[in-house]
Amino acid sequence: MTDKYKEVSKIIKDSDAILITAGAGIGVDSGLPDFRGNKGFWKHYPPFEKLGLNFIDLANPMWFSRDPELAWGFYGHRLNLYRSTKPHKGFDILLKWAKQKNDNYFVFTSNVDGQFQKAGFDENRIYEVHGSIHYLQCSKNCSQNVWFNNENVVINTNTMRAKQPLPRCPNCNSISRPNILMFSDWSWISTKYDLQEQRLSDWLNENSNKKIIIIEIGAGTGVPTVRFFSERVASNFDSYLIRINLREPHCNLSNCISLSDSALKTLVKIVEIF
Repeated sequence: MTDKYKEVSKIIKDSDAILITAGAGIGVDSGLPDFRGNKGFWKHYPPFEKLGLNFIDLANPMWFSRDPELAWGFYGHRLNLYRSTKPHKGFDILLKWAKQKNDNYFVFTSNVDGQFQKAGFDENRIYEVHGSIHYLQCSKNCSQNVWFNNENVVINTNTMRAKQPLPRCPNCNSISRPNILMFSDWSWISTKYDLQEQRLSDWLNENSNKKIIIIEIGAGTGVPTVRFFSERVASNFDSYLIRINLREPHCNLSNCISLSDSALKTLVKIVEIF
């Protein structure tokens, strides 16, 4: 295992650019839940177990019209949690490596929590493929407007239901919703993230002849968006993929190195050898 860390350290040093790809697992060391499986989800939200509702059931835009107090109870609690959470030191390590490459980096994440921005990463170098809880849109799609989420959502923690008043659209006064891609979601306004995607595409093209290292952290197979993207870039750009994953570290690519531990422990170990 020590040899693996030495190899990763050398690859990072020799690289010209860093692509950080991250799933929910990167936030666990900050105290954020990864909602792994129904039991993991219900551990954090017991009232939803009594209702027989799991993460996929609740992450559906229909609740904002059918039962907005329930919908905002779920998303409002997450919003408050993300706002109060401080990114762990692993984010600082990643940012330091990025700075050493003259800020030649990009972040691709399925997380909607805004932790990379909070840790100091440039907002123009982040692609939030599933959107952000820190922005809102109208649940009725009265317009294509998206606005920053300044709402204070109060939650009854016994029932996990939000208290009135609920966030509303400033244009039509309908209930607003997070600007997040949910399950069975045909009304997500993706304009903000389409621009992020284009910036990432431009960055990859600009670095097509350079040594890109992909550092993937905490991306599972349940929703494999991040893993698939990491592997695609590694193949297309002949880049090393460093997969950091405590439970699912397996990787079939020849240019992939798997490290089976938590995000923070792994990044600290690499630094110790760096």
